[in-house]
Amino acid sequence: MRFEAGTNIAMKIPAYQYADTVHFYRDVLLLEVEEKPITHPTVLQTHTVKFGTCTLWLDCVEGIDTSSIWLEIKTPDVPNATDYLTTNGTQTFDELEEIPHNMHWIKDPAGTILLLKENK
Repeated sequence: MRFEAGTNIAMKIPAYQYADTVHFYRDVLLLEVEEKPITHPTVLQTHTVKFGTCTLWLDCVEGIDTSSIWLEIKTPDVPNATDYLTTNGTQTFDELEEIPHNMHWIKDPAGTILLLKENK
């Protein structure tokens, strides 16, 4: 089985902290920040931040109290990787947020959310 880190990092931010967080990355750290259009049932607004070789997604989420970081993990074969992870005690949590059927949400033992997707 082979896994590798992806290039996308999502920060899920409470709505009341969102504008200040975008301001921090864009106007204080002076990083490249761009608002992206989004139609999503749980993400109200999103911006991307050029974060070295990665893209940091700032996602405004209503109904949460604290921010969290979600990571991306890639594998050449999602179904086999899912079976492997299940065998090793890792469940999928696809109810967390709507995603395409060929991807899965998983959690590490500390509760960090990871998007399992195909490495293309």
